[in-house]
Parts: sequence; C-alpha cells; structure tokens
Amino acid sequence: MLSWAQTSDKPIVRTRAGQVQGIIQEGTQAFLGIPYATVERFMPPQPVKSWTGIKVCDHWGPQAMQGGRNSTNENEMSEQCCVLNVWTTPNERQRKGDTYVAPKLKPVMVWLHGGGFDSGTSAWDPGMCLAKKDVVVVSVNHRLNILGFLDLSTCGPRYRHSGNAGMLDIVQALQWVRDNIRNFGGDPGNVTIFGESGGGGKVGTLLCMPPARGLFHKAIIMSGTILNVNTKLMTEELGEAVLQELGIAKKDVDKIKDVPYADLYAAGQRAMAASIGTRRPGTPMMWGFGPTPDDVDMVQQPFQPAFPSFSDNIPIMIGTTFNELQRVRYGQEITLENASTELQRTFEDETETYIKTFKEVYPESTPQDWLCIDWLFRPKTIITADAIGGKRAANTYVYMFTVTEKDTANRPKGSVHGAELKYCFDVLHHYENQLSTECVAENKRWADLMSSSWASFAHDGNPNCEGIPTWNPYTAENGELMEFGGKSCTIRRNHDRKLEEIIDRHCFKQLDEFRAKQKK
Repeated sequence: MLSWAQTSDKPIVRTRAGQVQGIIQEGTQAFLGIPYATVERFMPPQPVKSWTGIKVCDHWGPQAMQGGRNSTNENEMSEQCCVLNVWTTPNERQRKGDTYVAPKLKPVMVWLHGGGFDSGTSAWDPGMCLAKKDVVVVSVNHRLNILGFLDLSTCGPRYRHSGNAGMLDIVQALQWVRDNIRNFGGDPGNVTIFGESGGGGKVGTLLCMPPARGLFHKAIIMSGTILNVNTKLMTEELGEAVLQELGIAKKDVDKIKDVPYADLYAAGQRAMAASIGTRRPGTPMMWGFGPTPDDVDMVQQPFQPAFPSFSDNIPIMIGTTFNELQRVRYGQEITLENASTELQRTFEDETETYIKTFKEVYPESTPQDWLCIDWLFRPKTIITADAIGGKRAANTYVYMFTVTEKDTANRPKGSVHGAELKYCFDVLHHYENQLSTECVAENKRWADLMSSSWASFAHDGNPNCEGIPTWNPYTAENGELMEFGGKSCTIRRNHDRKLEEIIDRHCFKQLDEFRAKQKK
C-alpha cells in the first residue's frame, strides 16, 4: 500500500500487476494511463499481464480507435486502449489511544466518458479537483464503435461476446477497481459509476448487465436517456453485412482481425447505411455499433422505461441540462411570430398549446427559450424516473442544470449539453479562456455546490449537502427535482410534466417510425 507519509512528488502504489508511479496534480496524487486489460479484436478483455519494476503513469494513455468527429491524432489511439486514471488524496491515519488505526477508506467514483459509444476519451474530464471532496476518482478508456460493438456471434461461439466487448471492457475496469483501489485509499465496497451523454448511456447499460452486479453500488446518469433500439437480430444482421462489405465469408471470419482499422470502420459505416441507416448525432435514439441485449452479458436495453430487478438496490441520480443539444439562440432577435413559425415545423397544430404551456411553466421565458429548451433527454428522463422512483428498494433523485454561462465576449451560452461537467468536476477555473471573467467568478459557487452534492451521493446515496434545500427522493406523484441554477438551488415538483408530454409526442415521431419499420 502507498505510504501516505511520503512527500515525494512521484507517489508509488502497488497493484496486483505491479507498481505504478504517479504525479502530483493540483494537490492530488494522479496516476494516468494505468493498463487494466489486454484485448484481442472482438474478444472479451483479459486481465492485464504483470510487469516488473515500476511503471511510470504520468500521462494520458491511448484512447480508443475512432473515426468520428471527436477523434484526435491517430498517434494517440490504439487498439490496446484499456487504460484508466486514478486521482486520490492522502488518507490520514486515525489515532486511538496510544495506537494508530488504519485510515478510513474513501468512496470511489468511476467516470465513463461521453461520445455515444462511438468516440471520446477519459482525458476530457480530469478528476483531481473532485478527488478533493474526500473521494477517489477513476476514469476509464475502453473499446468503442466497430471494435467495441461488432456482433459476429452468428459466426460461432468464439465470437458470442463480440457485440458487447466495449461494455465488457468497463466491467473489467470495475473488477480492477475491486481488486486494487484499496491501495489508493478507495473503498471497493462503495463504488459509484457516473457518466454524461453516451457515458450516461453506459451507466444505464451497466445497470442491465449481470456481469457487472456487485461491482458498483450507486449510479449517476447525466443527460444519458437516449434510447438504444438495438435488438439482437439487428446487430447480428449488421455484423453479417460488415463481413459482406469486406468480402469475408463467415467461415473465414478470423480474417477480419487483419483488416486495417480505417478500412474496417469505413465498411461498418457503409453496412449500417445500407441496412438500418446511419445514425445522426442529436437524434432521440441510437442503433448500430452499440450494446445489444443477448440475455447473457446484457438482459435488456436501459431506459425502456426502467432497469432489471437485480439493480433495484442501486440508488440512482438522473438529470439533464436546460438546453442540451438544441441550438442556443440567445442574443438573437427572435419575435413571437418568428418563434411560432419555426415551432410549427415540429409541433404543428399544438404549437399554440406548446407556447401557452411553456409560459405557465416558465413565466419569464422568452421566444428564445421556446426554441432552445431540451427536446431530447428531459421527456425520457421523466418517463424513466416515473418507472423507478419509489418503486425500487433504493432511492431515485432527479435534477436539472440551468446555470447560465457567458463567453469571453459576455455573450450568453445557455445551459448546453455537457456544460455541467465543469461544475460537478469542480474544474470551472480551467475554462477561463472560454468564459467571461465575470461568469467564472459568479459561477464558482455552483462548481463547489454541485461537486459537493455529487460526492455526497457517492458517500451514502444521498445527494444532500450544505448549501442546498432538502432534496427528497423522486416519485411520479411528487415529481421532485433539484434545479441547479438561478440565484440559488430550487426544489420543483412536477413543474414541467405537461410541457414534456407535448414535446415527447412530437419530437419522438422518428422513434415510432423506426420501430414500426423494424416490425415489418
């Protein structure tokens, strides 16, 4: 175990595979790019092999191979991308009489990055400041897109896990946490998984995975209630279509392991476009190269509307931002007439009802608000929260993030998708080159408040902390929601249910059309 008395700026911890040497980041001990698994294409991950000596973990490890909009220089990518990062602070020994007792272990928060199962990296969201809230923070890289979720199970039992390989990587990372986090001061019996966007989808997916049972104890789902509509039949057909695109017979499936990644990714995009259609970011559902229920690794898709009963004892916090993926129009001149004309494209004959209901919910709202409010995550979050709140052994807590931001030119940016991350990670000061000085100064209190609430939830499944009003568990009847925004935190109860029902009716027509098409 790490000697917390050491003063070195290069802390060393022993893991089961070998010793790792970290660095000091903003007053915390950081271990970056620790390998937790080795992988073979389309196979389940294997525990990382042991090493001799001390492995220096002072920089980000490789991110997953990806060809999407968020990819970086390919030199930073690798198929051996199963690495994780740990941030921790010293646990002081407690004195009892004339002797010292072992330090109390801290809750562990395991972060899963966004990117819709297609792209992303744990390097987006460093955890050193959140770790100062008396928790140990872990973030994870794992296989994505076609390498993580190509279902080749029709080619034989050897490939039966290929369709969920990327999620099995995360399960392997949680097993690493179980086996090693005590040496970093963390409690393996008190693990919270949390993620935003696609990361929130990963949290929901883990709640549906028998192999993950017992490896985590609480869950936070942030802007992640997009519905995954993959079925086993869909992913099997997609897998076979990829082989056809590559000219590989099913009996020769092993040849796919030698296909260059760029060619493999391109073949996957062509196969998806030709069969089930290419998914566009910002649509209310996802399909293609993502998790698929197979009754073994994953028993159902999350958010449809609830989770399997074996996750009933997991406290859940779930929420959204006010604007999410809607194009923010603040600062533009938008009249009532302009807004009505634009809204009619979506809400048709219910446009006047939408505006009237919006004004009842948010009396001080503007035409910009009517166009910019989230039409994607909040409706399905209510449906999921209704399905689980007060109906499981564990509590459910719901929030909405409405903190407003201004850029360096003092122009309003709204509360967009992912904006809350800098607050719950308490890294607002890292964004001084993107936000106005006044915005950073005014919003600093929200960073402290939200990170404290998230850490409090990790401690005991209750997000209440100093500085917020009493936050009660959610039920469909009370509709209780904590709003982080405005002048202070506010409790709202079923305030927007009628508005969200209108949004759900009109904005999820694509989902209904897609499901009808699949039934034919």
